[in-house]
Amino acid sequence: MKLTQISLFLENRPGRLRAPVQVLADRGINILTLSLADTQQFGILRLIVRDWATARTALEDHGYVVSLTEVVAVEVEDRPGGLASVLAHVDDASLNVEYMYAFTFGRGGRAVLIFRFEDPDAAIALLQAKGVNVVGDVDLFARGANGAGDS
Repeated sequence: MKLTQISLFLENRPGRLRAPVQVLADRGINILTLSLADTQQFGILRLIVRDWATARTALEDHGYVVSLTEVVAVEVEDRPGGLASVLAHVDDASLNVEYMYAFTFGRGGRAVLIFRFEDPDAAIALLQAKGVNVVGDVDLFARGANGAGDS
């Protein structure tokens, strides 16, 4: 149920974001979702793709230092308080959320969020025990199969 996320550092200068995205596009790799966090000097680009191994190789071949991180995709009710109810379970178990970002495809009144937990296995076990749907890669990738999120 864990997903592999690709992360790389980018200089915070014009044109630096397009370059790795173009590398992936040239290899036919579709970006399903991403997050960009920044400081004045650099940014951290985080990506979810279907074939992370090929994406990693392509980026490294172009000089990028790539790290891999396990993240968890969680379905959340798309309504006021939907996220708060999931986070209540996380807080009650004293699990740490390092960061999170949205996956752009939901369905049936539900959204999907990508979480980086300090302990992803404990988070998955807790959330499933509380009836929260932890989305596996097959389901997540099927949501992005309609061509959206193209790099």
